[in-house]
Amino acid sequence: MLPIPRRYSHFVFGVIQSGLTSLIAAGIASLPVVTAGDYLRHWALSWLIAWVTMLPIVLLAAPAIRALATAMTREER
Repeated sequence: MLPIPRRYSHFVFGVIQSGLTSLIAAGIASLPVVTAGDYLRHWALSWLIAWVTMLPIVLLAAPAIRALATAMTREER
């Protein structure tokens, strides 16, 4: 357990959640080959694929991440 007060658990949750989300989204966005004139279409398609992929992951992972954030923080005295 880290010595982080429980009142900051929402920040811990946000750090863990955004890290997981950006890790997966960046991996998906990096897969296609980018051509010089195709950036906007590539970005939009990558964002859509990442969002559709992340939505169920976030919904399923949120309870575990919240439990991890709670385990990493402590009750204030």
